[in-house]
Parts: sequence; structure tokens; C-alpha cells
Amino acid sequence: KQWYQRRVREMQKWQERGALGISTGELPWNRVGEGQVLRQMEEIVGAKEGEVVLMNSLTTNLHLLMVSFYRPTSHRHKILVEGGLFTSDLLAVRSQIELHDFDAETSLLYVHPRSGESVLRTDDIVKSISEQGEEIALVLFSGVQFFTGQCFDMAEITRAGHAKGCVVGFDLAHAVGNVTLKLNDWGVDFAAWCSNKYLNGGPGPVAGAFVHEKHFHDSSIKRLNGWWGIRTVERYEMNPDNLPFAIGAGAYALSFPPVMSILPLMASLDIHCSAGMDKMRQKQILLTGYLEFLLYSNIDRSSFEILTPSNPRERGCALSIRFNRNLDEIFKELRRHGVVCDVRRSVVIRVAPIPLYNSYMDVYNFVMILKQAMA
Repeated sequence: KQWYQRRVREMQKWQERGALGISTGELPWNRVGEGQVLRQMEEIVGAKEGEVVLMNSLTTNLHLLMVSFYRPTSHRHKILVEGGLFTSDLLAVRSQIELHDFDAETSLLYVHPRSGESVLRTDDIVKSISEQGEEIALVLFSGVQFFTGQCFDMAEITRAGHAKGCVVGFDLAHAVGNVTLKLNDWGVDFAAWCSNKYLNGGPGPVAGAFVHEKHFHDSSIKRLNGWWGIRTVERYEMNPDNLPFAIGAGAYALSFPPVMSILPLMASLDIHCSAGMDKMRQKQILLTGYLEFLLYSNIDRSSFEILTPSNPRERGCALSIRFNRNLDEIFKELRRHGVVCDVRRSVVIRVAPIPLYNSYMDVYNFVMILKQAMA
């Protein structure tokens, strides 16, 4: 409702004022990605003021950040990622390697689960960094793995990477708004995320990027620039001899903020921050634990396996459930009853009880519907 009201208000302003809406009204369009919405996003990802910018899409932001933070040399040129990396991230990483005239076959390293296991052990990630760290330029992991739902120990991965001189970044697409994030405290070098998943930012919402404050004044870091990265006061002077860039993540902004893509995120963040991530996390642990309990209590255990770790610290709200049968017909039955989840590779259901708006009864009903569909 908030998003709809904001959209109508801004469309009316456009109708009545045209281009003057850029700098007038309750929400001047040229300031739409600043102020409260930025402070709220900083709160959700555990950032300090100046460490976050709202811009572009996730993959675009990953590319922009890797321009700055993937700086390969003849000896240290490898990128370490988790096995099963999301396709868009994989393509971005490969193209960055090739952009620097290295070969992804030799410069891209993977950490895979052990034989017979579905998720990664933190010890194995740390071991890979320790053994190969001197050749690794960048450690780039998901915060929460999109397929298994595993939440990685971002603090430990960051510590291990920095101990070997590696830059450490994260794709937080499935982590932001889902798990507790403390990017500044953990010392993460950079991160990027989209807003259309757990942040409920609507269709095609603006994405976000994080750059740690320790890099703000590092003149050795290069980036791709655009005029929106210039400090607000000087931006419209357009003086080629006076182009001071913003200090922090804001310097990465390239162009005018996408107003209609930010409006739904503003409405969503108001709700998230009002509820509080700590309270949502507490409810999330109970909801997902209840889902796990009901599955094991009501569905034949020989027919499924929960890929997601059972330790609440190693997962968000989603469970990835692998079945020993094709799920096409079962999925249709779930949808017929109004269940919104998805199927991956025809045998895995990803289901996520969202603490912001799902109830324990929703969880119970889902399992009863699933049980009936499998009968």
C-alpha cells in the first residue's frame, strides 16, 4: 500500500511539474536514493554511514566492484568460489578473469562439498584458502547458497582470506533481509545484493553495494566512474576542473537513481526496520525449525532429504528439500492450493517461511498439503 501511494504521488508530480520534479516535492528525484532509505539499508547489512550505495542491478554491481577489487598479478590471479555458484555470478567471475587475459580453467577455483555431503564445511573452505591463498586474488562467496540454503560463516571466511592477503567479497542476494549481517564488523571488503527476494523490493528493484570504510582513502583502488559519483554539491556544476567524488560507496554511483525502482524498496525497508532484523531472526529460527519438525513427523523420511543444514546458525529461513521422485505434478498441486515455492532440477523444492508475514499455521498447512499431494 505504501509503495502504491508513493508511486501515485510521484506520477502526479510528474504530470503536474514535469522535469521540475527532479528537485521539488516531498521526495526530490535526485535525492531518492539518499537519506532514510540509505540509513535503513546500512542498518540491515551492518554497515557504517557511507559504506552502502543503492544502484543498478546485482550483476552490474558485482562487475563494478570487481573492477576495483579483483587486481590479478602473474602470481596471484585466482578467484575462489563455492561449487554450485549461481550462473550469473559464475559468468561475471569468468568474464572478469578473461578480461585480464587469464584462463578461467586455471584461475577459477572451487570448493565442493565432500563426497556424500550436500553442503560445504567451513573447515574445508578455510583449508582451501590456507593452502592456495598465496595464489588467490579474490575470495567471492554467496552469503547464503541459493540452491542448498546454507548460510556461510562470512566472518570466518573473511578472516581466513585476509590472513593470506586475499580480498574477500560476498554476493548477498539470498542473505540480505534473511540473516544477520555485520559487514563492517567482519571486515568484508565488498558486497553486492539484489532487493527482490527477502527484502520484498518488488519487480526489478534497485540493487545495493557495500564498500568497507578501510578502502575509502586508498588511492591505489581504481573504479569505473560516472557523474552521479561526484559529490552532491558539485555534481551540477559540471566543471571539468572540479570533479570531487563522494567519499565511500557513493563514488561508485554512475547515473541518476531509478526512482520507480527505489520506491517499493523504501516501503519495504520501512516495514523491515520497524519489525527489526533481530526479532525477525528469532521468529525465523522457530518457523523454520517447526517446518523441519513437521516434515520429519509427517512425510516418509525415505522419500526426501533436507539439503539445508539443521543448525540454525548455518541457514536462513529457507529449506531445500530433495525428493526421490519427479515433482512436476506435486508442484502443480501445491500451486493449486496457493502455495508459493519453487522447484529446482525437478527434484528439489525450496520453501521459505518468511517471518515478516508467514505464520506457524502457514507452515502447518504447507506440510499437510505436501503430504496429501504425495499420497
